[in-house]
Amino acid sequence: MKIFHPKAYPLEGSLRTLQLQSSAHNSRVQANAGALTNFEVLDFLRSRGASTDPTRVIAPVAPSEFKVYDYLVQSAVCNQTRESINEFLKRCEKYDLANAEKLNIINIRPSSLVEIDPIIEECEKRMKSEDVEELVEMVVQVLPEHPASVGIERGTDVDKISPDQELMEAN
Repeated sequence: MKIFHPKAYPLEGSLRTLQLQSSAHNSRVQANAGALTNFEVLDFLRSRGASTDPTRVIAPVAPSEFKVYDYLVQSAVCNQTRESINEFLKRCEKYDLANAEKLNIINIRPSSLVEIDPIIEECEKRMKSEDVEELVEMVVQVLPEHPASVGIERGTDVDKISPDQELMEAN
C-alpha cells in the first residue's frame, strides 16, 4: 500500500501538506492539517494510483477521486513541480501575501493583472501597480502553464473548434 508522507514531499513556506496516519488496516487523513494546493491533491491521487489509463478501474481510487483527478490534469497544476512551488513561495515573500492568496495564485496561476487582482484582497491599497506587474511576471516565469493553453495561444488546438466553425471554414 502506498502512503503519501509529508516529510518525503515537503513544501516549504507556510502551506501545509497532507498528513496521513497509517495503521495496520487503513490510512486516514488528519483533519484540519491545513489547506492543500491543487498540486498536492494531484500528487496524492497519483500516489494512490489515479491516472488516465483505461485500466484505472483497477486502482483503489473512488470514482469521485477520479473526477477530481480528471479536472486537475486539465488545469495548469498538471505541469507544476514541488521545486516551482517552493521557488514561488520564496520569491513572493517580499509581497506580504496572505496564505490564502498564495494558495490561490498557485492553484489558478494568473497570467495577467486582470486575473490576479481579484485574488489579492485590496490589491490597489496594499501594492503598487509596479509590484503587481512584477508579481504577475514572476508567476508566469516560475509556475509552468498548461500545455493546452500554449496550443490555444498559437492557434494549434484543433480540439477546440466547434462543428459550426468547421462548417464555416469548409464553405
